[in-house]
Amino acid sequence: MYKIKVNTSYVFNVSNEDSQQLDTVETAHNQYHILQNHTPITAEIISADFNNKLYTIKVNNSTYEVDIYDALDLQIEELGFEIGASKQVNNIKAPMPGLILEINVKVGQEVQDNDALMILEAMKMENVLKSPRHGVIKSIQVKQGQTVDKNSLLIEFE
Repeated sequence: MYKIKVNTSYVFNVSNEDSQQLDTVETAHNQYHILQNHTPITAEIISADFNNKLYTIKVNNSTYEVDIYDALDLQIEELGFEIGASKQVNNIKAPMPGLILEINVKVGQEVQDNDALMILEAMKMENVLKSPRHGVIKSIQVKQGQTVDKNSLLIEFE
């Protein structure tokens, strides 16, 4: 089950079964033709921030900001904790298998929260991996063009 928040105003609950029932065809990179209840829909993923689960999607010429909350996010929210509160992340791991397209930082570089660290291509999408906190890059464990497995160590913070 996922909770989808659109433009910080509208909330939808979507199950895996709901998403699998959509008749979807990828027509180009990040562009889709969807048929729902015999109605054609054109959709395009304009930007994707995989780490923060934030997406900008254009549907039939209207643009929407979409936040996706998975089961873990929902459980944290139910417990009354703020998602992402008081986190101290010391390393970045690959959220999924993919190809390192670009590395935007160097060892010893100081980064701020949400700075773009690297781009990971996975499932035909470019995912910008952003810094979860302010810190200094201790090490970079990958090189541009390298393929990585899920949970592979990418970057360590001091």
